[in-house]
Amino acid sequence: MSEPGLGWGGTSISDPLSILGEWNAKKGARPGLSLLMVSTTGEQFAYYELDDELKPVQKPFPERLQKSVGLIEDNCEPALCTVLFVGGAGGSLRAGVTENPVNLTRSVQGLTTYVTVGGAPVYVWPGGGITLMVDVTRVPEGAFGYVPTPALVAPIEFTLRRDDYVRLGGYEAEIRSVEDILAKGGEYLNPRRGTGAPASNPWPPLAQLQRAASDGAG
Repeated sequence: MSEPGLGWGGTSISDPLSILGEWNAKKGARPGLSLLMVSTTGEQFAYYELDDELKPVQKPFPERLQKSVGLIEDNCEPALCTVLFVGGAGGSLRAGVTENPVNLTRSVQGLTTYVTVGGAPVYVWPGGGITLMVDVTRVPEGAFGYVPTPALVAPIEFTLRRDDYVRLGGYEAEIRSVEDILAKGGEYLNPRRGTGAPASNPWPPLAQLQRAASDGAG
């Protein structure tokens, strides 16, 4: 085993031959025997041939081996370190969405309501309430806040059709159209909120909301 480092395969090994012992002619070693050394990610590679003394000598890398090394490299991905934020939508938060918070919980569990955090998709944990987990790398910068409780505050959005929202006891009189928000502003477009959400997030593109509005969703 090798210590971690900047050498081959993220180790302290700079010479791949250092991991090998003596070559044994009784085991099939012979002059001209070829040897391909390649790291597990395909980033480092070298080609050797045994000389008359059965010592590996580095040779120009053959073109015929490029495809094999390239295939190894193409099937490796860079390591990613991220943070998963876990939080929950309490009763007071859900009461701000509907007069009956339990109805909102059931609609989320029944997949009628789509939950996001700062526009990023979330994993909703099973069980009671609305407990979710989100990859913070998909949330806009500056989206999280805090209060003196002390507690972290995450932006949680609930998206559903207008008729479903009214049916679960939502505040129908407070519903605003996308056109009205675009014209007059609102919390959704508050410039103090974080920006720069990854384009790969499926929500909240305004085009999607506008299509939903034209279909009778709110």
